[in-house]
Amino acid sequence: MLRGRSLSVTSLSGLPQWEVEELPIEDLLLFEVAWEVTNKVGGIYTVIQTKAKTTADEWGDNYFLIGPYFEHNMKTQVEQCEPVNDAVRRAMDSMNKHGCQVHFGRWLIEGSPYVVLFDIGYSAWNLDRWKGDLWEACSVGIPYHDREANDMLIFGSLTAWFLKEVTDNADGKHVIAQFHEWQAGTGLILSRARKLPIATIFTTHATLLGRYLCAANIDFYNHLDKFNIDKEAGERQIYHRYCMERASVHCAHVFTTVSEITAIEAEHMLKRKPDVVTPNGLNVKKFSAVHEFQNLHAMYKARIQDFVRGHFYGHLDFDLEKTLFLFIAGRYEFSNKGADIFLEALSRLNFLLRVHKSDVTVVVFFIMPAKTNNFNVETLKGQAVRKQLWDIAHSVKEKFGKKLYDALLRGEIPDMDNILDRDDITIMKRAIFSTQRQSLPPVTTHNMIDDSTDPILSTIRRIGLFNSRTDRVKVILHPEFLSSTSPLLPMDYEEFVRGCHLGVFPSYYEPWGYTPAECTVMGIPSVTTNLSGFGCFMQEHVADPTAYGIYIVDRRFRSPDDSCNQLTQFLYGFCKQSRRQRIIQRNRTERLSDLLDWRYLGRYYQHARYLTLSRAFPDKFHMEPTSPPTTEGFKYPRPSSVPPSPSGSQVSSPQSSDVEDEEEDARYNEEEEAERDRLNIKSPFSPDTDKSYKQGFDFITQ
Repeated sequence: MLRGRSLSVTSLSGLPQWEVEELPIEDLLLFEVAWEVTNKVGGIYTVIQTKAKTTADEWGDNYFLIGPYFEHNMKTQVEQCEPVNDAVRRAMDSMNKHGCQVHFGRWLIEGSPYVVLFDIGYSAWNLDRWKGDLWEACSVGIPYHDREANDMLIFGSLTAWFLKEVTDNADGKHVIAQFHEWQAGTGLILSRARKLPIATIFTTHATLLGRYLCAANIDFYNHLDKFNIDKEAGERQIYHRYCMERASVHCAHVFTTVSEITAIEAEHMLKRKPDVVTPNGLNVKKFSAVHEFQNLHAMYKARIQDFVRGHFYGHLDFDLEKTLFLFIAGRYEFSNKGADIFLEALSRLNFLLRVHKSDVTVVVFFIMPAKTNNFNVETLKGQAVRKQLWDIAHSVKEKFGKKLYDALLRGEIPDMDNILDRDDITIMKRAIFSTQRQSLPPVTTHNMIDDSTDPILSTIRRIGLFNSRTDRVKVILHPEFLSSTSPLLPMDYEEFVRGCHLGVFPSYYEPWGYTPAECTVMGIPSVTTNLSGFGCFMQEHVADPTAYGIYIVDRRFRSPDDSCNQLTQFLYGFCKQSRRQRIIQRNRTERLSDLLDWRYLGRYYQHARYLTLSRAFPDKFHMEPTSPPTTEGFKYPRPSSVPPSPSGSQVSSPQSSDVEDEEEDARYNEEEEAERDRLNIKSPFSPDTDKSYKQGFDFITQ
């Protein structure tokens, strides 16, 4: 019996360590293949980048990432070096001798994993031959005009070639290769067609056809079992891509996906039920601010308030201390990302706040990149006016302070009528006049190229949210990714999220959902849906998600109008919370971050590797039928100190009385709640759970 090395595992809550038996890593090589390796083009980049440290710590020099070579990315993200592993070095040398360009180095991210990068353009002369190979393997043809699919074929062919060279020189080591998405799937198809001795895993993060269908505003989830898949793919001219994806799924030893909702989708779209669900995690340490996250919220909120002062100059008749900042961010997919239902809910929220004469104002940011010409002149002017007023105020303050200081030195109480002279009064009056404007504050910060047809702006016109004085909900579309070098809103995305009060992501199609997950680990409450992987995950693991700042809108079993009403009630309930309640809720939200740590969720990937080895090499590896590590039956309990939702104990007014706050303080004990949650976090992955599926896995020597 061959035993692998033991790995020491520590609970994130500081509980005692335990030893668990691991795979014989010294006798294995693990390759992860993805178009997003060193290439930031989508959410899979975040998955691979954040998971790299956990995997590299576990696998050491036997872990490699395979991706495409781009010169700029290589220069800025990769430190070139020579491969230590003989099999990898020989494979690279062989391919380079036969007219390829293969680059190797360490990716400069946490964990510094090894990367193998193929120059796609340098090997394009082989395209016609490789198209023939793919046709012989699975009878899938690729049109000459689909450049992306042609590039993926070159990438996959190079991957299969490389894996063949590695297995030829592996010296008895077994190879595991995990392929992410259809872009990498060609390598899997060709590897299996050539009967390479490797264990394969295919992971889909979203089905190709599912994304297309949802973008077309089709009632997707209620018709999953009714679609004519071939017809739908053909009408959208992606039939060859769909065939590549489906062939990859059925060729893999193990098929995984990132959430239960995507598993249901994949079973209908790709005609295979996933073997393992591998939820996406985050490197929580990167976001960890221990007890500082509340201070960071206050600091970055002040910077957002400065932007709002400039943007709404001349109309700043609302109290910024009673203003809540909400945001939605992501790709500009109006329906898929839920911007349509969010805008409708904001219209209804505006009505509720006005009817109840609330003194709470809500400023909503849409951070969704779109085509623009340049910054909006009125928006730039607003920031200039704000800065001018700030400079004038400081100038007058310095003169005031000097006169006050001199009077006190003389032992006199200064005459307040004389401490400001006529010139100071004149300067201040001119400053006040400069803040007057005839137009309303703009609803967008940039000049949009397709202003008349833009979905967000068209909806804003329809519902009438024009940032007028009577509106309690103000809207700002920022059609550009945030950057600390921006002259308008000089903040990075992480800083901006920390400064907001609530992230709203009512997506219709969201296989996982990193945006609400990132909010959670930064201690910011968020709205998600039961059609997103993150929302389903939280419903399964938290008894009362709302109490922990995770609002889950039901978009699966309710009509669109009912879902919109539910979202409106969530937003209105949030507006009714007192400042103290929001602080308590942020504390709870941040404590959920341990659930999303790769040090826990990486075990699902580990189970997939166990399973693929047992299927690819049944004579050497045997795994008894068993379940993966699971948290079934476990839920974060509902905190006992406050009701499950803000609306459960509050009057219809957004105000809360001092008596209510005192009663709440008496019930709430931060240290006790935090300790209970720290103890609960170990329950999903206890040593017994971990061993239960390892006991049936044997490594057999010949």
